[in-house]
Amino acid sequence: MTEDEKLLRLLLKHDESALAKAEQRYRRLCITMAFRILGDRQDAEECANDVLMKLWETVPPAEPRSLTAYVSGLTRNHALNMLTAKTASKRGGKQYAAALDELSPYLASDGNPEDMLSTIALQEALNRFLRALPKETRMIFLARYYAMQPIREIAAEHASTVGRVKMILKRTKEKLRAFLKEEGLI
Repeated sequence: MTEDEKLLRLLLKHDESALAKAEQRYRRLCITMAFRILGDRQDAEECANDVLMKLWETVPPAEPRSLTAYVSGLTRNHALNMLTAKTASKRGGKQYAAALDELSPYLASDGNPEDMLSTIALQEALNRFLRALPKETRMIFLARYYAMQPIREIAAEHASTVGRVKMILKRTKEKLRAFLKEEGLI
């Protein structure tokens, strides 16, 4: 049984030791993800605290297959909500803004990319597109546009060069645009 499975069982029983174990296992991940979006260490730590409490409150009834993915999703959503609440007129997180700026020309339409990304049809199409990608390409794409990782970090994690990662991202964005046109979404 994996550490995630053990932790999930404790959370499902609402065992109080689960909260300390979840903090030990996921706090750093939460802070890193939140910081990439928010651009502020204190806000990222606050986000991590909120996410760990949300994890405690939502499991059960939720029974996620992947606790890491579940925590990542909670973190990303909470950080984006914090960013929206924090500033309506300016962008706070440099990586979030940079990632959206990179992606927006490939999603260009009458709406802005944030509005488009919230539609159910687009989400379903994006999931189909991502499933069809080779694993490495999918991981690089998600690292950049879901986890908001800097390109240098992605290159290091994949034992690759910055130039190669940039090329993979560029080609994947072009394929995404063609796919979304084919689907009638842009």
